[in-house]
Amino acid sequence: MSKAEVILLDCWISPFCMRVKIALEEKGVAYESQAEDLFGGKSELLLTSNPHGKVPVLLHNAKPVSESAIIVAYIDETWSSSPLLPPCAYGRAQARFWADYIDKKVFDAGKAIFMSKGEAVEVGKKDFIEIIKTLENALGDKDFFNGDTFGFVDIIGIAMTSWFPAYEKFGSFKLEDHCPKFSAWIKRSSQRESVAKVIPEAEKVIEFVTMFRKMMGAED
Repeated sequence: MSKAEVILLDCWISPFCMRVKIALEEKGVAYESQAEDLFGGKSELLLTSNPHGKVPVLLHNAKPVSESAIIVAYIDETWSSSPLLPPCAYGRAQARFWADYIDKKVFDAGKAIFMSKGEAVEVGKKDFIEIIKTLENALGDKDFFNGDTFGFVDIIGIAMTSWFPAYEKFGSFKLEDHCPKFSAWIKRSSQRESVAKVIPEAEKVIEFVTMFRKMMGAED
């Protein structure tokens, strides 16, 4: 498949875009990434492809698909070798539940840490750790959320961890001290070529979040 058939409207720092890139890498799908300037002005292609004006958008044969979890599921169905979702209906339902839990909880909880000051930081940190403990319980003693194989929930989750170094810095904590099994899963997943190629260096993420805090007036 030529790259021209698969275009990703992308932003390097977005964990939601990272999900899509990891899924495409897992499937061995060639694609063209088109960077969007989310602060300086969004492209006409983005605005016409997604009514929300948000990345990521996957254009497959010029047909747009939006929302990262929906895109990852679309990729799994369209390129069906090495499936990311479990084979049984119950397994797929559980995977979608935990993906939805991650979507509803993790990013907002992390943002509450780095955008807060004083006691609010401690409250945000406590909430964040409780959310990760819930995910750690769901992971249990398995290597991955789907068991032995890296799959849908792992992709949804591992991309979100790209911002964890910033949460740890501004919250003054180490996740490993509270959630060792989840931290081991992060390390295990990060060793995959598909993930290592996509996740930015921690220093670059911290630099971006520091700049974002200043832009939003959260700096002291």
